[in-house]
Amino acid sequence: MTFSFAIIAFITLIGAVGALAFRQIVHSVLCLAITFTGVAMLYLQLGAQFLGFAQFLVYIGAVTILILFAVLLTKNTGPTISGQVYSASWVSGVGVGVSVFVCLAWAILRTPQLDRLAAEETNSTVKAIGLSLMSDYVIPLEVIALLLTAAMVGAIVIAMNETSTQTTMQGANHEKGLK
Repeated sequence: MTFSFAIIAFITLIGAVGALAFRQIVHSVLCLAITFTGVAMLYLQLGAQFLGFAQFLVYIGAVTILILFAVLLTKNTGPTISGQVYSASWVSGVGVGVSVFVCLAWAILRTPQLDRLAAEETNSTVKAIGLSLMSDYVIPLEVIALLLTAAMVGAIVIAMNETSTQTTMQGANHEKGLK
């Protein structure tokens, strides 16, 4: 394990814990963006350039921004937590988490596929993947782009309708106050 890997892994872990621990949802989303960045950096360090850049573009550039827009457009600040932060059953939650981890680790370590030799290294560069996307998978790529564009336009229309409805209601309430 290299020193840079340890630093990136530590930052990724801190971001994940922050995404779980913060009370404000906007802060949690920003910590999630830090976690996504750390995962992308780990991909880049392992030599998987396409996965690393796809992680940057898709998760940080699209998913995180989409979550932030959804949170900010709904104007929901989330529930206010008063009193005790943790419930009394946190011990059972930790117990279930540890038991799931032990079962998964046991199943992974006992699988016979671990004894196989590593697969041959393929020459899948970003250029080769791009050429494949633009030649073999053009139609699925365009359909996905069309669906994402339609979803974004729909979200904007819904947000605009909520704003105009609130403005109309505020104007009606103001007129009632004048009478």
